[in-house]
Amino acid sequence: MVLFVLCIKAELDGVESLSLLKDSNLCFSVRNPLSDYETREKIVFNPSETLEQDDGDREPPHHFAVRWEGQKKFSTLIVLDEEGAKSAFKKMKKKGGKKKGGGGEADVPRDMTADDSGEYVPVLAMECRGVEPFAFHPLGNEFKVTSSGGAVFEEDVDLSEGDWGDYDEENDEAVGVNEFESKIISV
Repeated sequence: MVLFVLCIKAELDGVESLSLLKDSNLCFSVRNPLSDYETREKIVFNPSETLEQDDGDREPPHHFAVRWEGQKKFSTLIVLDEEGAKSAFKKMKKKGGKKKGGGGEADVPRDMTADDSGEYVPVLAMECRGVEPFAFHPLGNEFKVTSSGGAVFEEDVDLSEGDWGDYDEENDEAVGVNEFESKIISV
């Protein structure tokens, strides 16, 4: 089992927090860690739904599965909830796992706040067996923005082009997420 963490970075303008919604579709590209040429581009899954399994399956419930060429078993990806992520990070620390990627990036996922503007922040942890996510592709509507004045924007927050903006009418201020970037690190 390898733990992968999706980290995001953006310049926040008039934004208190940027959150990944737990019940929206997410799009990733994945590869076979044992082969450079076997990839699946832009696979989509919902972290709040696990795949149906047969009664005899020995694999734990998972969000994505692929059987690579020549393999007998499925390779799986499981999105960890908050408790699962804390537990996984605790196990990694006990084993003496090294945090790759430097800084505080490889940490328990959380919301990005105004104080994090311009810094990579972990927002999603994934437990992977035989599959390696290597790119995140925003589809639109997977993020929630809370303005500095407390207004919540959940619909039409589309970061697929790298920027998003709107207007908080209640507090008479512009809100924006600019220069959005993401990376996936292994822990």
